[in-house]
Amino acid sequence: MNWYEKLNQYFPVDEMKSRAHMETLLADKGNVYIKDESPKHVLMYVEFENFIFVDYLFVSKEARGEGLGRRLLNKLKEKNKVILLEVEPINYDDTDSEKRLRFYAREEFKHATRIGYTRRSLATGENTVLEILYWSPTDEDESVIYEAMKWTYENIHTYKDQYFYGDSYDPSDEVLVFNDEGKKNMLNPY
Repeated sequence: MNWYEKLNQYFPVDEMKSRAHMETLLADKGNVYIKDESPKHVLMYVEFENFIFVDYLFVSKEARGEGLGRRLLNKLKEKNKVILLEVEPINYDDTDSEKRLRFYAREEFKHATRIGYTRRSLATGENTVLEILYWSPTDEDESVIYEAMKWTYENIHTYKDQYFYGDSYDPSDEVLVFNDEGKKNMLNPY
């Protein structure tokens, strides 16, 4: 099974970029859009000057519990930059979502409680609420995380969207919102 098939089997369709989109990002933006893979994992991430965005992190079921996810994140943490990623809110009917959140909490990620993020899937047309988690070596303010996420959305997620999907994603100011008051921290119970 190739890297895209692994990701496509694990991630919901409304969170997946098309294979053509991802391959174009690797070709056109290969200096910042990076694929790290082995038979047991696929890590797709974007590395900019001041931060890293984890687009997809997949660890095979057979490798879970071996510390592979931790090693992959530690490799990124060694770059001493803010790391951010998107996750689905906890879904008690999906045990993977709870395990995923516990994993990121153990890895010292924080929930960006002041950032609202609702993205319309071009594959399904459905709105998907996502949450932003981040790790920071310097305890960055959430306004910095918001700007980094906005940059990622505008330069990676929506890259050539009209070409790949026949439609455009909504503008970033409709998708990402910075609130003065935070919402409940979904990592707090862990």
